[in-house]
Amino acid sequence: MTFTGHKVSLVDSLKILQFLDHLNKRNSIEPWQIKQADDALKLLLDYLRSDMISKDKSHGLLKTDHCMGKAASNSRSSMTYSLSLDKLRDEIRVRHYSIRTERTYKQWVERFMRYLMVKAPEDICAADIKSYLSYLAVDRKVAASTQNQALNAIVFFCKHALEMDPGIIGDFQRAKRPVRLPVVLSKGEIGRLLDALQPQHSLMAGLLYGGGLRIMECVRLRVKDIDFEQGQIMVRDGKGQKDRVTILPARFQDQLMVQLESVMNLYNTDLANGHGSVYIWPSLERKYKNVSREWIWQYVFPASKLSVDPRSSKIRRHHIHETILQRAVKKAAQAASINKKVTCHTLRHSFATHLLENGYDIRTVQELLGHADVSTTMIYTHVLNKPGLAVKSPAD
Repeated sequence: MTFTGHKVSLVDSLKILQFLDHLNKRNSIEPWQIKQADDALKLLLDYLRSDMISKDKSHGLLKTDHCMGKAASNSRSSMTYSLSLDKLRDEIRVRHYSIRTERTYKQWVERFMRYLMVKAPEDICAADIKSYLSYLAVDRKVAASTQNQALNAIVFFCKHALEMDPGIIGDFQRAKRPVRLPVVLSKGEIGRLLDALQPQHSLMAGLLYGGGLRIMECVRLRVKDIDFEQGQIMVRDGKGQKDRVTILPARFQDQLMVQLESVMNLYNTDLANGHGSVYIWPSLERKYKNVSREWIWQYVFPASKLSVDPRSSKIRRHHIHETILQRAVKKAAQAASINKKVTCHTLRHSFATHLLENGYDIRTVQELLGHADVSTTMIYTHVLNKPGLAVKSPAD
């Protein structure tokens, strides 16, 4: 946030009150957002005042010795907090978690620490976690999956970064998890959707449907993961860091070969320009120095431009960003006049449902989807007892 015409160091409590009053008058801003702004500004002032104690003791929050001690405590806490975030990053990378998980966990820990205000990380207890999770459900009205994500991030932070047991959190206000059936497209709708997509996007969507892939599993496919001889796709490091084998649809094999020829041309151009490397596990790259430049490790669906790796700062060609396919599928569904909420995951739902309709057993479908528990796969059995198969409506 900014204060127009004022230096941050000169902003006092009166200006903060004026700003908060301005927020209160805006109907689009929720009460929890105003409280969040208030807490953030108090932290900012405490930090600035602790740096100016010797020069000026007449402003806002530092008029008393009590507040001065509080500011000094904040400075010490923030220093411990910074070190604990570094430890969190190191623990995530040791476990080879993705950059997405690293960023998500870091964001949740930062939000949690802002909620606790001046409390040092090493003083966190189960009651703090319980209070924050209830706050997310009651005040923020987050989804159940969001609340669980916050819980996982905070517990990981406590156990591995702070090396402390948060204890038994106990019961807390849980966000309600809605019970919904998956959206499934008919085979006709699948055909119309694929026809409405550009060739590369149609191929990717076809693999999502034909092999039951998750979107990130598709964009992360490498040349070595495609087995044309066996008609298989090897999904490496899928959800839960698990490998599995799934189907390579014969329908898309010719199209996939054309895609790999295009990737080969791009790869040769990158090599000629001194690039051609992709991301691989750091431990593997240390052992085999040039392995990241080998053909078999190239992405099947590479990005159109080179980019800088956020961890190593190396210039590489990463895979295509998943949002490109997500937007393409959404537009194609509208163009094909499919009046359902269609996402990339809808194609995976359709894969599982159509297999069950064709008589394949649920254990086989479970393995192809990569579900750890068959109960997750059971949701697709709704197709076996659709209303109307054996019951006639009284209106008819």
